[in-house]
Parts: sequence; C-alpha cells; structure tokens
Amino acid sequence: MALSVGTSGFSYKEWKGTFYPEKLPNRDMLAFYGKHLSAVEINNTFYRLPKREIVENWVAQVPKGFRFSIKAPRSITHFRRLKDVHEVLDALLATTLVLGDRLGAILFQLPPNFRKDISRLIAFLDTLPKDLRAAFEFRNDTWFDDEVYAALRAHGATLVTVDSNEKDGEILSGAPWGYLRLRKDSYSDKKIAVWAKNVGEEKWDDAFVFFKHEDAGRGPKMAKKFLGAVCSS
Repeated sequence: MALSVGTSGFSYKEWKGTFYPEKLPNRDMLAFYGKHLSAVEINNTFYRLPKREIVENWVAQVPKGFRFSIKAPRSITHFRRLKDVHEVLDALLATTLVLGDRLGAILFQLPPNFRKDISRLIAFLDTLPKDLRAAFEFRNDTWFDDEVYAALRAHGATLVTVDSNEKDGEILSGAPWGYLRLRKDSYSDKKIAVWAKNVGEEKWDDAFVFFKHEDAGRGPKMAKKFLGAVCSS
C-alpha cells in the first residue's frame, strides 16, 4: 500500500513555533513541510484554481513521492452540483496535469443539502478520466447506500471516510483505495494507533490520510505519529 499522510493545508503562520521554526520565511513552508510529511490536501482550490506557475513552484519544493490532493472547486460541487461542469472541470484537470505524478487525488465535497441523485453522480463519473483518483465526501445521509458505493467502485472512485466531533468515521470495506479526513482537533496516541491499524488492514493500493488544520499545530504532529504507528504495526 502506498500511504500518503499529511494535513489539510500547509501555509499557516499559526504553526510557527510549534511545527515550523519560528523564523522560517513563509515561502519556505512547503519545502519544510515536505521533509516531514508525505502529502498535503490543498483546500483553497475550492474557491479559486491557482495559476500554472504556482503549481509548478509547489512541485519544485517537495521531494519525489510527495503527493498533493486537490479539493474540487465549489462551482462543480455546490453551484452546479455535478451537472453541466465541462468547462470548469477541464480547467481543474488542466491544473492537476501540471502536478504530474505528484497528483494524489481530487476531493469532491458535496454540500449537506445535496440529496442523493444517482443518475447525476454516474453521469459525472463518466466524464472523469479513468486513471483519476476521485474521492467523494457526501454530507447528506441519503447518499450512503449500496447503489452509490457500487457506482463509485465501478468508476475507480472512493468514498471519503470522515471522522469528526459530530460523527465517528467508519471505513467502507471493498473500496479500491482509501481517503480519510480525520477532522477532530486532537487524537490520543491510542486513537491514532487504532486508525493506523484499521488502514493497514485494508487491501488498498493507495491510502490518503489528512488531519485537520487547527491553530495549535497539532495536525502535523498527529500525522507524523500516524506514519510511525503504521510503520510499527
């Protein structure tokens, strides 16, 4: 299993003195981050796609094997709700193409008031490149059924496992690969070990695990502990 672990975002001044050195220039944050963790989830793409030169700079700062997960723009998931999105989807794919083999997955996070629409989901899945790792985070309970899971599997996509204060996460077995968002502010060493064990027991080719950003800088530390727990299990 290729395991990619990190946090949601990296450019946080609040982390200076806890994760980043106090005097580290902002421009050097990603390079420092890449020496300690193996992946990052980029969330600001939800609002605006970056220019090509910015993405090229990301790639230049991280080591081989590091991977970026990109959150899909809200125009796809929230405004147009997976329908009539060819233009913005093409722009998203052009952006991720710059990442090359550093692209981990694309996260499609749907809004809470978007109820299950299986025909729309399948039509959207049909437009995605077959070699793209697409992870879907559904936030309306109507999506959680076997029909949806089968559609995702048939297209090589996966269901995001979300563990939060509102709802404990549960891994869906049988998915082709894994994508976990561990959103609680803090996890004990014991809880991290449990999650690491659960991930390690899955027969996935790839797994992506991202801890929440919070101001205290616990996310990177928990991600490093997770990597250590997987290696020791």
